Amino acid sequence: MDIKIQPSKLEGTVKIPSSKSYSHRMLICAGLADGKSVVSGISFSKDIHATISAMTALGAKFEINGDTVTVQGISTSSENAVINCCESGSTLRFIIPVACALGTSSEFHGEGRLPQRPIDIYIRELSGKGITFDYNNTMPFNLSGKLSAGDFYLEGDVSSQFVTGLMFALPVLDGDSKIIMKSRLESKPYADMTIACLKLFGIDISETDYGYFIKGNQKYTSHDCTVEGDYSQGAFFFTANAIGNNIKLENLAENSVQGDKKILEIIDEMCYNGKNGRLGHFKADCSDIPDLVPILAVLGSFGSEKSEIFNAKRLKIKESDRLLAISTVLNAIGGKVTALDDGLIIEPVEEFKGGEIDSFGDHRIVMCGAVASTRSKNPVIIRGADAVSKSYPDFFGDFKKLGGNFNVINLE
Repeated sequence: MDIKIQPSKLEGTVKIPSSKSYSHRMLICAGLADGKSVVSGISFSKDIHATISAMTALGAKFEINGDTVTVQGISTSSENAVINCCESGSTLRFIIPVACALGTSSEFHGEGRLPQRPIDIYIRELSGKGITFDYNNTMPFNLSGKLSAGDFYLEGDVSSQFVTGLMFALPVLDGDSKIIMKSRLESKPYADMTIACLKLFGIDISETDYGYFIKGNQKYTSHDCTVEGDYSQGAFFFTANAIGNNIKLENLAENSVQGDKKILEIIDEMCYNGKNGRLGHFKADCSDIPDLVPILAVLGSFGSEKSEIFNAKRLKIKESDRLLAISTVLNAIGGKVTALDDGLIIEPVEEFKGGEIDSFGDHRIVMCGAVASTRSKNPVIIRGADAVSKSYPDFFGDFKKLGGNFNVINLE
């Protein structure tokens, strides 16, 4: 789907979708629990459906009614499973250790750039503890065996998803385990979210000076819970407000531990540094908040001075090479963004000039383009705008309700 957006100011109220990160975690915990759990407030997307499908393949049962999912936890795990992760890196990296802990021989499939996203850490760490991989640097691939407890050594600068995946799996093994961090854990707020979710379902994990200690022979217990709103998605609308729109955001918890709540601090910093009614600038270490980088590039474009993003090298292996993608997209419509090896330099502009951009098949790039259009002199055309379905299928419905003016087009 290609769309053409006419520049317009957004105004009104938007209910932010529920946290995709929490939804993944709660659904997996519910699927591993004894008995029946109810998870409510879910905003469905391709990624969430991928996790539900994966847990179904492993033996859990899900009944969807509106935004509520009733989950019957796994009583007898599947001997064999075919698991399609679609384009969800979270599904892939969370479910691999879960399948291994259950002893389910599994065949993993994926789409888009997912087959190229690394799982080397799992191959190295799990292969020595009862798991056999048939893997040739792409998908599909197969694994078999049953995971044994022990010490797992993880790099902290690749993805916190590997830490979370092991946190799901290790508590149910016979014997205690350790997750030993070989370097500082980036995106640690996501690991904190995992620990919080596990605690709701009766699982205890201890943070230590070396990483994490996980006692074995624990049991997941059923629990009814509600998913809070997603600051990762809210960041697009907070940024829209900062650059001149007037949107009220609902469904966000003020006391949330989500790392992407950091967007509020960064915007406050820009307002504090501003002069004569204009935003200031920021320098953002994005090691813990990689998902904010694309929209921060839009925000920084309207500062009074150069803004900088650093410690974001991991974005080169997301749905797109996001450092290259966001710089290419914003520069195509009149921005001044330079992609570095681990970040971005953003020079201020008075407004975007408009033009045509490619989504790179990346949901966050699409939403950035839409927000950027609100400060554009001319229309913005987004090719492949349907990529938003990965995380926020109703984005353009909400965008329209707020006064966004666009139409679907066919480009030759």
